[in-house]
Amino acid sequence: MSGNTTTIAKRYARAFFDIAAEENRYEGYYDELVKFSSVIDQSGDFKEFLANPMFNNEDKKAVVKTILEKVSLSGTSANFLNLLADKQRIDILDDIVQCYRELMDNALRRVRVQVKTAFPLSEDLSRSLLTNLETLTNKKVDMTIEEDSSLLGGVVVKVGDTLYDGSIRSQLNNIRNLLGEEI
Repeated sequence: MSGNTTTIAKRYARAFFDIAAEENRYEGYYDELVKFSSVIDQSGDFKEFLANPMFNNEDKKAVVKTILEKVSLSGTSANFLNLLADKQRIDILDDIVQCYRELMDNALRRVRVQVKTAFPLSEDLSRSLLTNLETLTNKKVDMTIEEDSSLLGGVVVKVGDTLYDGSIRSQLNNIRNLLGEEI
Protein backbone atom coordinates (compact mmCIF):
# COMPACT_ATOMS: atom_id res chain seq x y z
CA MET A 1 0.00 0.00 0.00
CA SER A 2 1.31 3.40 -0.89
CA GLY A 3 0.91 6.22 1.62
CA ASN A 4 -1.95 7.86 -0.28
CA THR A 5 -3.72 4.54 -0.84
CA THR A 6 -3.37 3.74 2.85
CA THR A 7 -4.94 7.07 3.85
CA ILE A 8 -7.85 6.60 1.44
CA ALA A 9 -8.35 2.95 2.46
CA LYS A 10 -8.36 3.92 6.14
CA ARG A 11 -10.96 6.61 5.50
CA TYR A 12 -13.34 4.22 3.72
CA ALA A 13 -12.69 1.44 6.25
CA ARG A 14 -13.40 3.82 9.14
CA ALA A 15 -16.66 5.01 7.55
CA PHE A 16 -17.89 1.43 7.04
CA PHE A 17 -16.62 0.41 10.46
CA ASP A 18 -18.63 3.22 12.08
CA ILE A 19 -21.77 1.86 10.41
CA ALA A 20 -20.89 -1.65 11.63
CA ALA A 21 -20.40 -0.28 15.17
CA GLU A 22 -23.85 1.36 15.15
CA GLU A 23 -25.39 -1.95 14.10
CA ASN A 24 -23.03 -4.09 16.22
CA ARG A 25 -22.14 -6.13 13.14
CA TYR A 26 -18.32 -5.85 13.02
CA GLU A 27 -17.66 -9.46 12.08
CA GLY A 28 -20.71 -9.92 9.88
CA TYR A 29 -19.76 -7.02 7.63
CA TYR A 30 -16.11 -8.04 7.67
CA ASP A 31 -17.07 -11.55 6.50
CA GLU A 32 -19.16 -10.06 3.69
CA LEU A 33 -16.32 -7.83 2.51
CA VAL A 34 -13.98 -10.82 2.53
CA LYS A 35 -16.56 -12.91 0.66
CA PHE A 36 -16.88 -10.29 -2.10
CA SER A 37 -13.12 -9.71 -2.22
CA SER A 38 -12.42 -13.44 -2.54
CA VAL A 39 -14.72 -13.66 -5.59
CA ILE A 40 -12.64 -10.94 -7.24
CA ASP A 41 -9.37 -12.55 -6.13
CA GLN A 42 -10.39 -15.94 -7.52
CA SER A 43 -10.62 -14.43 -10.98
CA GLY A 44 -7.42 -12.72 -12.03
CA ASP A 45 -9.39 -11.22 -14.93
CA PHE A 46 -11.85 -9.45 -12.60
CA LYS A 47 -9.04 -8.13 -10.45
CA GLU A 48 -7.04 -6.82 -13.41
CA PHE A 49 -10.14 -5.32 -15.02
CA LEU A 50 -11.18 -3.45 -11.88
CA ALA A 51 -7.65 -2.13 -11.30
CA ASN A 52 -7.06 -1.06 -14.90
CA PRO A 53 -7.67 2.69 -15.40
CA MET A 54 -8.12 2.12 -19.16
CA PHE A 55 -11.61 0.69 -18.66
CA ASN A 56 -14.46 3.08 -18.01
CA ASN A 57 -16.11 3.27 -14.62
CA GLU A 58 -19.60 2.40 -15.87
CA ASP A 59 -18.29 -0.99 -17.03
CA LYS A 60 -16.60 -1.55 -13.67
CA LYS A 61 -19.81 -0.66 -11.83
CA ALA A 62 -21.67 -3.16 -14.01
CA VAL A 63 -19.17 -5.90 -13.06
CA VAL A 64 -19.54 -5.08 -9.36
CA LYS A 65 -23.34 -5.19 -9.76
CA THR A 66 -23.12 -8.59 -11.50
CA ILE A 67 -20.91 -10.01 -8.74
CA LEU A 68 -23.27 -8.62 -6.07
CA GLU A 69 -26.18 -10.41 -7.76
CA LYS A 70 -24.30 -13.72 -7.47
CA VAL A 71 -23.03 -13.24 -3.90
CA SER A 72 -25.51 -13.03 -1.05
CA LEU A 73 -24.67 -9.89 0.98
CA SER A 74 -26.59 -7.53 3.24
CA GLY A 75 -27.93 -4.34 1.74
CA THR A 76 -25.45 -2.32 3.80
CA SER A 77 -22.42 -4.19 2.43
CA ALA A 78 -23.80 -4.09 -1.12
CA ASN A 79 -24.36 -0.32 -0.83
CA PHE A 80 -20.81 0.16 0.46
CA LEU A 81 -19.33 -1.87 -2.42
CA ASN A 82 -21.45 0.05 -4.94
CA LEU A 83 -20.20 3.29 -3.37
CA LEU A 84 -16.61 2.10 -3.83
CA ALA A 85 -17.38 1.39 -7.48
CA ASP A 86 -19.03 4.82 -7.90
CA LYS A 87 -16.05 6.58 -6.33
CA GLN A 88 -13.58 4.49 -8.41
CA ARG A 89 -12.11 2.92 -5.26
CA ILE A 90 -13.11 -0.72 -5.78
CA ASP A 91 -9.52 -1.43 -6.86
CA ILE A 92 -8.29 -0.77 -3.28
CA LEU A 93 -10.83 -3.11 -1.68
CA ASP A 94 -8.11 -5.42 -0.32
CA ASP A 95 -6.48 -2.46 1.46
CA ILE A 96 -9.85 -1.34 2.83
CA VAL A 97 -10.56 -4.87 4.10
CA GLN A 98 -7.16 -4.95 5.83
CA CYS A 99 -7.75 -1.56 7.49
CA TYR A 100 -11.27 -2.60 8.53
CA ARG A 101 -9.91 -5.80 10.07
CA GLU A 102 -7.40 -3.81 12.14
CA LEU A 103 -10.20 -1.56 13.43
CA MET A 104 -12.39 -4.58 14.20
CA ASP A 105 -9.62 -6.48 15.96
CA ASN A 106 -8.82 -3.45 18.08
CA ALA A 107 -12.48 -2.93 19.03
CA LEU A 108 -12.91 -6.62 19.90
CA ARG A 109 -9.56 -6.70 21.78
CA ARG A 110 -8.27 -9.40 19.46
CA VAL A 111 -4.83 -9.97 18.00
CA ARG A 112 -3.88 -12.19 15.10
CA VAL A 113 -0.86 -14.41 15.66
CA GLN A 114 1.01 -16.44 13.07
CA VAL A 115 3.02 -19.40 14.33
CA LYS A 116 5.52 -21.30 12.20
CA THR A 117 6.91 -24.58 13.45
CA ALA A 118 9.24 -27.17 11.97
CA PHE A 119 6.98 -30.00 13.18
CA PRO A 120 3.27 -30.30 13.96
CA LEU A 121 2.29 -29.06 17.42
CA SER A 122 0.30 -31.38 19.65
CA GLU A 123 -3.15 -30.19 20.67
CA ASP A 124 -1.92 -29.66 24.27
CA LEU A 125 1.08 -27.63 23.11
CA SER A 126 -1.10 -25.53 20.77
CA ARG A 127 -3.58 -24.85 23.58
CA SER A 128 -0.75 -23.95 25.97
CA LEU A 129 0.83 -21.61 23.39
CA LEU A 130 -2.55 -19.94 22.79
CA THR A 131 -3.14 -19.44 26.53
CA ASN A 132 0.35 -17.98 27.04
CA LEU A 133 -0.05 -15.64 24.06
CA GLU A 134 -3.40 -14.41 25.40
CA THR A 135 -1.75 -13.73 28.77
CA LEU A 136 1.20 -11.98 27.07
CA THR A 137 -0.97 -9.76 24.84
CA ASN A 138 -3.92 -9.38 27.21
CA LYS A 139 -6.16 -9.94 24.17
CA LYS A 140 -8.10 -12.75 22.57
CA VAL A 141 -5.69 -14.50 20.20
CA ASP A 142 -6.69 -15.65 16.72
CA MET A 143 -3.82 -18.07 16.01
CA THR A 144 -2.85 -19.71 12.72
CA ILE A 145 -0.19 -22.42 12.70
CA GLU A 146 1.92 -23.22 9.66
CA GLU A 147 4.53 -25.93 9.29
CA ASP A 148 7.88 -24.85 7.81
CA SER A 149 10.49 -27.62 7.69
CA SER A 150 13.21 -25.09 6.77
CA LEU A 151 13.17 -23.93 10.41
CA LEU A 152 14.80 -27.27 11.41
CA GLY A 153 13.25 -26.96 14.87
CA GLY A 154 11.83 -24.45 17.31
CA VAL A 155 9.13 -21.93 16.59
CA VAL A 156 8.63 -18.48 15.04
CA VAL A 157 5.74 -16.39 16.39
CA LYS A 158 4.51 -13.18 14.77
CA VAL A 159 2.22 -11.05 16.94
CA GLY A 160 1.07 -8.04 14.93
CA ASP A 161 4.33 -6.45 13.75
CA THR A 162 6.51 -8.16 16.39
CA LEU A 163 8.46 -11.29 15.47
CA TYR A 164 9.69 -13.75 18.10
CA ASP A 165 12.17 -16.06 16.37
CA GLY A 166 13.09 -19.10 18.44
CA SER A 167 13.91 -21.30 15.45
CA ILE A 168 17.04 -23.41 15.24
CA ARG A 169 17.74 -21.91 11.79
CA SER A 170 17.81 -18.44 13.34
CA GLN A 171 20.06 -19.61 16.17
CA LEU A 172 22.46 -21.23 13.67
CA ASN A 173 22.56 -18.01 11.64
CA ASN A 174 23.34 -16.05 14.82
CA ILE A 175 26.20 -18.44 15.62
CA ARG A 176 27.48 -18.16 12.02
CA ASN A 177 27.42 -14.37 12.26
CA LEU A 178 29.20 -14.47 15.63
CA LEU A 179 31.93 -16.78 14.31
CA GLY A 180 32.27 -14.73 11.14
CA GLU A 181 32.95 -11.57 13.18
CA GLU A 182 35.64 -13.27 15.24
CA ILE A 183 37.60 -14.64 12.26
